[in-house]
Amino acid sequence: MTQASNVLRRQELDAPASSAQPRVQLRAVEPVRAAEHDHLEWLETEAIHIMREVAAECANPVLLFSGGKDSLVMLRLAEKAFRPGRFPFPLLNIDTGHNFPELIEFRDLRAAELGERLIVRSVEDSIASGRVRLKRPDEDRNRHQSVTLLDAIGEFGFDACFGGARRDEEKSRAKERIFSFRDEFGQWDPKNQRPELWSLYNTRVHKGENMRVFPISNWTELDIWQYIGREKLPLPSLYFAHTRPVIVRNGLYLPVSDLVQPKAGEEVMEKRVRFRTLGDVTCTCPVLSDADTYEAIIEETICATHTERGATRLDDQTSDASMELRKKEGYF
Repeated sequence: MTQASNVLRRQELDAPASSAQPRVQLRAVEPVRAAEHDHLEWLETEAIHIMREVAAECANPVLLFSGGKDSLVMLRLAEKAFRPGRFPFPLLNIDTGHNFPELIEFRDLRAAELGERLIVRSVEDSIASGRVRLKRPDEDRNRHQSVTLLDAIGEFGFDACFGGARRDEEKSRAKERIFSFRDEFGQWDPKNQRPELWSLYNTRVHKGENMRVFPISNWTELDIWQYIGREKLPLPSLYFAHTRPVIVRNGLYLPVSDLVQPKAGEEVMEKRVRFRTLGDVTCTCPVLSDADTYEAIIEETICATHTERGATRLDDQTSDASMELRKKEGYF
């Protein structure tokens, strides 16, 4: 820098601030605020990402659909992930023959409304073929669904099965990864699962192996009901408070039906109840409730002191490891 330049620079620095003319006009920029997402939107986004990952990476996926609240949430997520096109997978239901009639009717209606292919395979057929053997005619059939499911997976060659299980339902489900690897026998080994760092999923399977994929694994029962309320999803009437005949068995209310009749000493009562979860009629119990709207159910769920399965499923009370044993045999 020359001496003249130094003098000029010194004059600029010594000049009063009021006389200095900025070379660049700066304007105030409105700060960019992060998008305000509530927790349901984050859960929804994660689930949609998982569904699209399966559709992109797996050759022949299927969505397990019962007509219950969790699988109905799964359907809405699939709509958001793939509409206006059709789902890149069919729907599959394993009918135990012990389902609530209202649930079966709603299942068929919802599938028809969506215009999606619904595959139904029956435990009754597995019994007739000798693939399933019952210890007694009236025993619950939840465990026996595994045989029918594995047969259906083999029949159609499914390599990934979407399920609506959530970690908050039961402690063995809390062990399960979002992408749950099953071996060629359909078995789940909690010690032989793949890491899921940074939402990266290893979907590779050999012939005969498959993945059970749980997009709503991180959701809670409250999240499910808040999402149902937000989306205004239609539901089977069983989830809302209604009056029906029940008996008390093992400390829980059990609905009276053709499959459930009172034993000696059991009194039939009319109670106002609703179901928090739906499964085999012989082991799914309602809870006392007056909640007959989405808002009332959400309020009731906030105040609940027992998990939905712990408070309503007799089949989960046979032992502390009953669910884990069923999952190792191929259960959802």
